[in-house]
Amino acid sequence: MTTRVAIVGGTGKLGAVIRAVTEAEDGFEVVASLSSRDDLSAIGEADLVVDASTPAVSLEVVRAAIEHGVNVLVGTSGWSAERIALVRPLVAASGTGAVFVPNFSLGSVMGTALSAAAAPFFASIEIVEAHRETKIDSPSGTAVRTAELIAAARAGVGPVVAPHVDQRARGQQVASVPVHSLRRPGVVARQEVVLSGPGESLSIVHDTIDPALAYAPGIRLALAAARDARGVHVGLDSFLDIGIRIPDGQPAEPPMDDQVPGQVARVTES
Repeated sequence: MTTRVAIVGGTGKLGAVIRAVTEAEDGFEVVASLSSRDDLSAIGEADLVVDASTPAVSLEVVRAAIEHGVNVLVGTSGWSAERIALVRPLVAASGTGAVFVPNFSLGSVMGTALSAAAAPFFASIEIVEAHRETKIDSPSGTAVRTAELIAAARAGVGPVVAPHVDQRARGQQVASVPVHSLRRPGVVARQEVVLSGPGESLSIVHDTIDPALAYAPGIRLALAAARDARGVHVGLDSFLDIGIRIPDGQPAEPPMDDQVPGQVARVTES
């Protein structure tokens, strides 16, 4: 049976990648590709809505999908835990499924998982994320997700120690973690989590080099998961068994791809 997919934001950079992957995937058919400004009535003809729009309209897209009784896969940035909480009752009442993916890169998911695993052992943790200058929102959804998971992992030891956060140059605190956002040309996406303790520091870095290559395995995984999902799920880690327990993750079957080109992840210690 073919799953009919409507993509909102299908004319954007991420939307174009999602559309190409979806069209090439067996069992899926793109029946509508809308811009972020188009009327949303066409999503009622779909079995799955994929939201790759903008933070300003993403909530409207999710609500429209739920009202039509259609599952939704959200790749738009800007969804914090507080914002997701707004739609949880709507999803539960409708019996649909909503999958929120801050980052389709499997390497990024691994970097976040490693950061959460290390978080209880370091009192000082900060995040530096960089994206191209055209990215609208900051901090990035990936940085917000990472900070929230770091805070959850530290529930037993307390919040991150972050001195002088009253000064604007110290970044924005997300779940007690200072986050610093760079917007500049010459970069696709990069995140560094710096964990520091007495006499040492640990940096966990992920770079996206080619989004089309880096995101494709995660998009395929997310499409299959969102098609059959019930309730709210956050992050690809909800459907992956990566060997590290993420506080609110729900491990499931790993993807078929053994290697993911187009991205570089590294862990350095100094």
